Amino acid sequence: MTEILVLYYSRHGNTAAMARQVARGVEQTQATARIRTVPGTDGTPPDSGPPLATTQDLEECQGLALGSPTRFGNMAAPLKSFIDGTINQWLSGSLVGKPAGVFTSTGSLHGGQETTLLSMMLPLLHHGMLILGLPYSEPQLLSTTSGGTPYGPSHVAGAESDRELTDDEKALCRALGKRLADTALRLQT
Repeated sequence: MTEILVLYYSRHGNTAAMARQVARGVEQTQATARIRTVPGTDGTPPDSGPPLATTQDLEECQGLALGSPTRFGNMAAPLKSFIDGTINQWLSGSLVGKPAGVFTSTGSLHGGQETTLLSMMLPLLHHGMLILGLPYSEPQLLSTTSGGTPYGPSHVAGAESDRELTDDEKALCRALGKRLADTALRLQT
């Protein structure tokens, strides 16, 4: 079975909504999505939502979609902390050759979406993962007036984090999930 891990941190629910759309894209293929989250910096798990991620989730998946809200142009500390705890996976090479993609949500249009996406790619490259973005054959990249980049899906949540995902943002999230799953499936044959 081909499984894509959709791993994210979300404080206000916007990145979680994106994760659900990425998972929908995965499930448009013959693959399945395993959605996981991480606790806040104080170690407190979210009140509701998917189970907390373990490093075993990373080892068992055939691909990874990693999502985080933007914090000063970088991924949020809870997700960074989880990634920093993957030294054993780096030493064993258990993530080498697996496809990976990233997604983010910001409060404003120029809130650091692309730098956050790039910062999330760095540890994945160190793990030897195969980074996938979104090609311009995805028409929403050219039509969006909200979020969306070739580095990965993004969402503009607004200053109060109360903006819903736009249709373009949803489509780009699903496109990433489908692309990750299709690539993982091809790599397994």
